[in-house]
Order: sequence, then structure tokens, then C-alpha cells
Amino acid sequence: MSVEMMAAIRPRAFLLKPGHLERDEEGNILDARSSVTLILAQSKKIAVDTGLEDEAEQILGRLAGLGLAPEDVDIVINTHDHPDHCGNNGLFTRARILSGKVEGKGERRLKEGDFVAPGVWIMETPGHTLESISVVCESARRIVMAGDALPLMGNYLKWVPPRLNVDRDLAMKSMARIVEVADLVVPGHDSPFLVRERMRIADLS
Repeated sequence: MSVEMMAAIRPRAFLLKPGHLERDEEGNILDARSSVTLILAQSKKIAVDTGLEDEAEQILGRLAGLGLAPEDVDIVINTHDHPDHCGNNGLFTRARILSGKVEGKGERRLKEGDFVAPGVWIMETPGHTLESISVVCESARRIVMAGDALPLMGNYLKWVPPRLNVDRDLAMKSMARIVEVADLVVPGHDSPFLVRERMRIADLS
């Protein structure tokens, strides 16, 4: 079955690249790279976060493996506007760029409960930033692309908020919502993991 035929049945999510976070012994960030996910929902092709600019070739290669080019993507959703999550927005020349933040006059921000495509909707998950959002995909498993509202599986296992946050209480409430809703989480800086099984997986299928 082709990628296009699968998308016509129900939303499907494909991991274009996992996230990564490296710290030194004092906890300072040495390298931070976001997860990048593609959702196919009927005729819509949606990229969630786009990583750092120097990761373009990796993203393009994974798209090509799915039989797609960057100009095939209709929508880019940034979970928040930090550069490690939106560095390749410019790859997607035909896509509408959406986020929880209004960038210019007349733009509409994504908010709680918005449907971006059939089976794909938005949760407001503030804490890391006030405008942070997560993207929910009603696939065979309910997948939540959490961005830095839940950056690492370790945040879930240890039940601690993102180290970088603007409001600890909001961050903890957002994490609680994510794991309550999700069967599978794509964290901002880690491999996907199954919530109840507390187990990392290599891909989303």
C-alpha cells in the first residue's frame, strides 16, 4: 500500500528524525536538536517542527524515502518558536507555517481544540514557553507530538518539568495532560516512547 493510500484511510505519522539533547557535567546544553514528524491526514501533509538548519539533508532524505518532496508539504506546525524547532521552515516553500504564536498582522494562532486536518488537533501545553502547543494525531495509536512541553522520556519517568521553563506549575500540568491523552509521545529531544509501557520505540508505525 502506498503512502498516499494509507493517508486516505486515517491519519498516519512518520518520524523524519528523532530529537537529541546533550549536556555537559554541569547540565549546560551542548547540543539540542528537535524531533521532526510528518503527518499524512487525507490530502494534507503536515510537518511538525523542522529541526536545526544543518539537518536539512537528513529531513530531505527521509521525505524522499516516503516518496515526497518538501514542496508536497501543505502545513508546518511549530510547537514553539525556538530555532532548534523551526530552523528548516524555509525548506517547505509551499507550506503554511502555523504555531501557537501570532507572528504578523492578520495571522491566526493555533489554539486549544483546533483541527488542522481530519484526526489532527491542537492542545495548548504552556510551561516551556507560554505559547507552546502539542499536536495530536488520531492514528492507530493516539500520538502526541509534544515539543518541549515534554522534551525527554526522562521527564516523564522522573516526573520533572522541562529544565527550561517559564512556569513550573504550568509545565507540570501540560505534561500531565499529554501523558493522559497519549498512547505514544514524540518528545522534543528524544526518541518516541509508549506511555503505558514506558518504552522507547524506533518509529511511529
